Amino acid sequence: MKKVLLWTGVIILAGLVWYLFIKPSDYIVRFETKTSPGTVNQMIKIWNNSLDNSGEVVQTNMTELAQTLKFNDSTHQYLWRIERLTDSTSWVKVYAKDPDHSLRNKIEIPFKETEFEKRTISTVKDFNEKLGEHLDKIRVTIIGEENIPEKYCAYLSIETSQLDKAGGMMRDYGYLSGELLKYQIELDGNPMVDITEWNIEKDSIKFDFCFPIKRTDSLPDLGEIKYKQITPQKAIKAIYNGNYIFSDRAWYALLDHAKDEGIEVFNTPVEIFFNNPTIGADEENWQAEVYMPLMEQNE
Repeated sequence: MKKVLLWTGVIILAGLVWYLFIKPSDYIVRFETKTSPGTVNQMIKIWNNSLDNSGEVVQTNMTELAQTLKFNDSTHQYLWRIERLTDSTSWVKVYAKDPDHSLRNKIEIPFKETEFEKRTISTVKDFNEKLGEHLDKIRVTIIGEENIPEKYCAYLSIETSQLDKAGGMMRDYGYLSGELLKYQIELDGNPMVDITEWNIEKDSIKFDFCFPIKRTDSLPDLGEIKYKQITPQKAIKAIYNGNYIFSDRAWYALLDHAKDEGIEVFNTPVEIFFNNPTIGADEENWQAEVYMPLMEQNE
């Protein structure tokens, strides 16, 4: 009996030592959301940039991000971990800590609702609401395997962040379309984006902003505007509806779908845009086709 009591005491003491001095977080908030981990990842960064009391988000990988927020005399450190549950849902855990008051928080939280606890819940709730508002304005529908349409294009090469992709397109839209009009080059389809490099960890991309054109033997030299052929390779396709700033949400959905189906793909999506953002149409109804090319191009 004495040995049982002794070992029970040791276990309890060890548990207390771990909880008070080793456990990395003071408090954990959990919630489920109807979207992919990639979308949650991007929205954490966008939301963080909108805050006045935030530092830079540090990303370990796409499903783990660290964030620091200042609240008067307190510093909150949040570790966001995102787990994919299904093809349309994710589970988010936020491990919160105030390094200057960690011991006090751990002692008080089991017995009362602390200011740290209330502020953490309020902050995560604010993010979740912003995420919900974003999801209400976009839609991604996986279609399945199709060929990327074959097109001959005039294009400009752009290097930017994922978030500024649409800004880069808008910046060069007038110049590219104006030059084609100036030289009476006939268009042959909707504007396209051909991603040539996507650094998922750094949220950076290189892409060719393309206008499909009719190929002739007398196309003029347009300097930085080049010409290329987009080949009809096999890909998995999605339809994206929403503001084109966020069309990369379809990229993450396609990567998740490929993983589910055991399909190997290149992280170089191709997008075709069916609406002109400059004419003021309802952005929730904007449509784009998004293709993620397959590694194995079977005959």
